[in-house]
Amino acid sequence: MKRPEGFDPVTPTPSRAARPKQRQAAPKPELPKKAPAKKLVVQKVLAQRAAAQTAPARKAAGQKAAAQKAAPAAKEPKSKKPSAASAQREARRAAAQRRRYERDEIRRFTRRSRHRRLAWIVAASTVLALVGVVAIAVYSPLLALTKIEITGTSAVDKAEVLAAVDGQLGTPLALVDTDRLTAELAEFTLIQSYVTEIVPPHTLIIHVTERAPIGSVVTGSGFTVVDAAGVAIERSAARPEGVPLIELAGADIDSDVFDSVVEVLLNLPDSVADRVERVTAATKDNVTLVLDGVGQRVVWGSAEQSELKARVLARLMENQGSKARVEFDVTAPLNVVVRPL
Repeated sequence: MKRPEGFDPVTPTPSRAARPKQRQAAPKPELPKKAPAKKLVVQKVLAQRAAAQTAPARKAAGQKAAAQKAAPAAKEPKSKKPSAASAQREARRAAAQRRRYERDEIRRFTRRSRHRRLAWIVAASTVLALVGVVAIAVYSPLLALTKIEITGTSAVDKAEVLAAVDGQLGTPLALVDTDRLTAELAEFTLIQSYVTEIVPPHTLIIHVTERAPIGSVVTGSGFTVVDAAGVAIERSAARPEGVPLIELAGADIDSDVFDSVVEVLLNLPDSVADRVERVTAATKDNVTLVLDGVGQRVVWGSAEQSELKARVLARLMENQGSKARVEFDVTAPLNVVVRPL
């Protein structure tokens, strides 16, 4: 019976693209052509000669390599066991390295304390050096006093002053007795004050300030020249020249009247002070000046505002001249009066 059409399976025919490619057969290697017999014989002869020539070289190279391989083995000494002496040396070396390491560690950990100790040592050395220098300056005869100089004297005899203070020659400069020096110079009434100057290594300079006379006062034995402090500088029977005569109307030089007169005289300008011939004062508030020449008078009053009064008086005297017989009243410096004599 015949099957209906379409029931028999149809085997698809693969297309050309889907068909697997067939492997191409590898080309067969071409066999070398057989060389001619004569050429083969020549090549064989040459190969034998080359082998004969290289055989001694290969043998020599092999012997050399064997000798090099055996040489290190010959040079290497046979291992020996370490002796007791070498072991002790190694032990001592190790111990020394250990001690060195421990010492370095101790120095590292004590660095701060060592620096602090060094600072104390430096400070103590400095103090000791200073003490030594001071001791040398104070007690050493190398700095002894051998020369005394006096400056600033005019009315005082310099030789007498040197004779009074030369008892301290040979004393170290740092040990000069200033109290003794003061007592020795106090014997000279004309010396008001002094200042000492030490010039190492052997010199002492005494700068003297003499008392400046400010006027003379009448005493029972004559006239006495006094300074601003009332210290007697000179005594004479005749009136001394160059200083004004101070008349205190019964008061003494320790009174307020004398102090007022001194303050007035110290504030006068030089152009006026050089012309003052006499100063009178019954109280401290009525100081009067008498000038030389034609006898001009200055009613000063008290010592208050003396600087202003001095400037006003100098201007008035310039305007009036030295030959005008007038009286200048500067008791009130802002309201002065000029009266004819």
